[in-house]
Amino acid sequence: MGQVLFIVWRESVEAMLVIGILYAWLNNHGEVGARGKRYLWGGVLVGFLCAIVLALGLFGAAELFGGGQDLFQTVMVFSAAALIVHMVLWMREHGRTLKKELESGLADNAARNNWWGVLTLTAIAVAREGSETVVFLYGMLAGADGSTLLSMGGAALLGFLLALLTFFLLQLGGRFLSWKLFFRVTEVMLLLLAAALFMNGIEHLISMGYLPALVDPLWDSSMLLDDMSPAGGVVAALTGYRAHPALMSLLAYGLFWLLITGLMRWRQQQPAA
Repeated sequence: MGQVLFIVWRESVEAMLVIGILYAWLNNHGEVGARGKRYLWGGVLVGFLCAIVLALGLFGAAELFGGGQDLFQTVMVFSAAALIVHMVLWMREHGRTLKKELESGLADNAARNNWWGVLTLTAIAVAREGSETVVFLYGMLAGADGSTLLSMGGAALLGFLLALLTFFLLQLGGRFLSWKLFFRVTEVMLLLLAAALFMNGIEHLISMGYLPALVDPLWDSSMLLDDMSPAGGVVAALTGYRAHPALMSLLAYGLFWLLITGLMRWRQQQPAA
């Protein structure tokens, strides 16, 4: 449940950031801004609806796969990991200029009296955060029983409530929590979570016979931290830790971090190029 809570919390805070920037701009522009607020909230609603449609589409697509649902769900796990990595890289590139970019787009639409553009801008921002959440949650929701779904729903609700509290603290001007610290810490946590999802996907492929385990298990560290214990389960879910890892899983985990390191270095060199 820790994965669900963290993703809903992080994505909700990011969505609130975008909505907050747009709302603050409109709030500071008197009568013109007042007209735009209706379209802002309309965009929020459209964004949420787009995320819901995506969720329904994923479950519908899974039904079409029939006996291949396990493979489809594995693909979605890898997709969720890729989306998380993309999110981290995108925020690294646009985080410092996000407010300026959003306000510039809003000012342009307001100058042309194009309030539908405000709705579209908001809807795209909310739908992006919502779609990332949906893709991540899909792999965990598929095939879950009633009690598991109830627990996940509770974790999602708690994550959203924590997001409201976090956003409130962030709005206090850094007295308790700064945006810079928030993004730095959650960036590391997101990459660890992406690694955990990647590990899950590899283990699914091993269990389905698409990849060899090579050596299974490679070691037993359950005496130090058992991944089946409450504490170990949380660490495993959020970092990909395994007390009894297969050699293939360990190689894949190392490959993931090599790719992430290489990708980040490449992106850092792009502006200079």
